[in-house]
Amino acid sequence: MSMEELVLPPLFSISPLFIPLCCYSGYNLLRDPRHNKGSAFSEKERDAHYLRGLLPPAILSQELQEKRIMHTLRQYKVPLQRYMALMDLQERNEKLFYKLLIDNVEELLPVVYTPTVGEACQKYGSIFRRPQGLFISLKDKGKILEILKNWPERNIQVIVVTDGERILGLGDLGCQGMGIPVGKLSLYTALGGLRPSACLPITIDVGTNNEELLKDEFYIGLRQKRATGQEYAELLDEFMNAVKQNYGEKVLVQFEDFGNHNAFELLTKYRHTHLAFNDDIQGTASVVLAGLISALRAVGGKLAEQKFLFLGAGEAGTGIAELIALEMSKQTKAPVEETRKKIWLVDSKGLIVRSRLESLQHFKKPWAHEHEPVKTLLDSVKAIKPTVLIGSSGVGKTFTKEVLEAMASLNEKPIILALSNPTSQSECTAEEAYTWTKGKAIFASGSPFDPVNYNGKTYVPGQANNAYIFPGLGLGLIISGAIRVNDGMLLAASEALASQAIPGNFEKGLIYPPFSNIRKISAHIAASVAAKAYELGLASHLPRPKDLVKYAESCMYSPVYRNYR
Repeated sequence: MSMEELVLPPLFSISPLFIPLCCYSGYNLLRDPRHNKGSAFSEKERDAHYLRGLLPPAILSQELQEKRIMHTLRQYKVPLQRYMALMDLQERNEKLFYKLLIDNVEELLPVVYTPTVGEACQKYGSIFRRPQGLFISLKDKGKILEILKNWPERNIQVIVVTDGERILGLGDLGCQGMGIPVGKLSLYTALGGLRPSACLPITIDVGTNNEELLKDEFYIGLRQKRATGQEYAELLDEFMNAVKQNYGEKVLVQFEDFGNHNAFELLTKYRHTHLAFNDDIQGTASVVLAGLISALRAVGGKLAEQKFLFLGAGEAGTGIAELIALEMSKQTKAPVEETRKKIWLVDSKGLIVRSRLESLQHFKKPWAHEHEPVKTLLDSVKAIKPTVLIGSSGVGKTFTKEVLEAMASLNEKPIILALSNPTSQSECTAEEAYTWTKGKAIFASGSPFDPVNYNGKTYVPGQANNAYIFPGLGLGLIISGAIRVNDGMLLAASEALASQAIPGNFEKGLIYPPFSNIRKISAHIAASVAAKAYELGLASHLPRPKDLVKYAESCMYSPVYRNYR
């Protein structure tokens, strides 16, 4: 029997100094989400832990509890109601929450993450119940290490941090962006098997430029305009140094939903000093590359034979473009400077070309190729003649009928990826993609869409969801004891995910494997990432396990109830 079966922490604390279970008050036990089993406590447990009379007489198994809650959730017509019900469950019964999410991942993923989490962030001030992570603000400058020590857990393995400036495609939500780290870390546990106690959500509050929030009486953050420049940089630097000082060299810091100008600078600055990565830049790139590798197995042809056109040249677009270029370079042995020439980007001012070089932000400059200026996406499609069209613009309805018809006229099987989240910001819907290309498109999106029937055939759109990648990537970094995130690990994660796609589903247009197998998928991704860490000499957990897939599976958290003595 493990320590967790024998002992429990005191109420409202998750301290490493455990109190023996026999000394634990039954009333408090029911209010400790990590150990509460609700009506599943047995007769012996009720007597041993002073629960007699505190629960109704019926004893319900975890499976029956799960069935009851799913029945209740399905009665709610509004997705935000389901989200709030799930957050309430997480706060009172942690194991049941994660078992529910694991067993019903395809149904519940859109509730705990995109698209519903976007609405939750917009209304976070109104639905806020209980802190689920740490809020660090400009007021806390000079005290960040002290604040980290206030968090009751000491053995933190993953931190997801945001400053709330660019939440999905919804813009600046300030302190209310906390819903994103909370949701991401729920998926780290459910999909990647990390212990909930090892995960820490953090929001860095430097103000907001959202006037509606600043006027909202229920807004929970600082009521001031966003800090920038040296003030911002010093706060983030103190934070990153405090994280390493408090949790060590091997704590993974995942940057999430930072504005473009900060996202690239933070990644560049800290990727060589910390175990850090940016999910919007690198996680999105990895999952999209996996979809492209898989799609080409269905369509035929090699990655280096394709021509790519992006709508959107921010952190997601340029991150995806760079990883594609790196993979082409790996496959062909050509310099990455050459493989970049097969990739074209369109921003708000039109096609990125050499004549615009001086006015471009630094992260766009590698994609400025020789070509006459082109103003619109449609004209760019006609000029470049891409085989792959990728949307990362954050602007909905930009893949118009004319654009998709042009892609279909140029290609027998055009690959169309509309990646912007939430659903309202998607560049096109699945129905539009299949209808306007007359069923020719290989389509995937960032947010989920229902299957589409066109001309008597059912097409199942894939979802290029980062949740395929980051839980397995994080698990792989942790089980190997990696000290840095290398681009080779992201390529390994992409290839591992693509290898899990089911060829039999290609006929339906499905280029990603089903989420119902996500824990198995995450184990394979973790094994590939860990193997690359060992190969590169970046792993510290020695000796290397013989079977990394089995080792990854053995390290995964299980939400099944345990018996208490």
